Amino acid sequence: RIDGIDFNHESRSPIPSGHSSSSAADALVRNSKLSAAAPEFVPGNYASFQEDVYSDGSEDYYPETSLADFVQDFVSHLNSSPGSFESEIDYITDMLNSLVTTEDILQELVELIYVQSTSIPNFAYTGARLCNHLSLHIRLSPASGNFRQLLLKRCQTEYEQREHSVRGDPETQKRFHYYVLFLGELYLNLEIKSRKETPGRANVLLGALKELLNTLFSHPEDPNLMCAVKLLKLSGSILDDTWKEKGQSDMDEIIKKIEDILLDAKCSRDVRQMLLKLVELRSSNWGRVHTASVSSDATPDNDPNYFMNEPTFYTADGTPFTAADPEYSDKYQEILDREDYFPDAYEENGNDS
Repeated sequence: RIDGIDFNHESRSPIPSGHSSSSAADALVRNSKLSAAAPEFVPGNYASFQEDVYSDGSEDYYPETSLADFVQDFVSHLNSSPGSFESEIDYITDMLNSLVTTEDILQELVELIYVQSTSIPNFAYTGARLCNHLSLHIRLSPASGNFRQLLLKRCQTEYEQREHSVRGDPETQKRFHYYVLFLGELYLNLEIKSRKETPGRANVLLGALKELLNTLFSHPEDPNLMCAVKLLKLSGSILDDTWKEKGQSDMDEIIKKIEDILLDAKCSRDVRQMLLKLVELRSSNWGRVHTASVSSDATPDNDPNYFMNEPTFYTADGTPFTAADPEYSDKYQEILDREDYFPDAYEENGNDS
């Protein structure tokens, strides 16, 4: 019997009635083919098992969990099952708090999540939500900065390379476009605590998004224009409202740039159509309902603009939804996949298929 498992149970012969247990044991010994000199038995998967454990100098062995492996696993899970975010995030955070014990490990965590959020298609929204949650719940806060501060520093590093990235090869441009869309999602989702009762958005990202749009429109190749359209469909209503509240006409300037591109730039017919539709969308107040209830009387049931702090989108059948919708990720991806949004014949890197 080894660890409670009796390996000889099925091969043991029952003791016949009338025989003593000692005579039966003697018979088993005489008939046994086992030898004390036999080599030690080693399970076939023992070698691979050894690679997954480490020793701390004692006799016990423990499974080794690296931060990189854990991040890769839970990001893959959230990407394939975004609806599990709320039910899984507390466990993920607890595990990360147990792993992130030094300043270097915190830096590694920020880099890992940044890379995943700017390289995996369709993960920008979930990645931004993840970053917001971790910025509020990762306990370690060294002198170099907490999770949120280190994340913004990492975004700043990429931002400073924008002129190089926008003129780079297709792969460099593709990474830059993922970064731009992630920054848009981060602006919508990252909560910055202030003296006010409700958290606000990171104003530093507002200026960055304007400059990124200017960078994209200053190099009006199709891939850059497509990225700009994506960003404006994602966050245009919020950017427009915020600039108006500040008395700024930044969105008017952006629309003027688009109109100039429509007149002069040699963009493809499909991208030109996308730009025209974007101008129309802005002229209709980003598709928002104009006859909303008075704000003091508004509820999610009687006011489709109740969640106007988030951008409003419309499904193929015209149903409005925002990021507050539990099925936001699926519905938003459905919009991105629509033929009138991004032509199937046009690849992400800007090359005709």
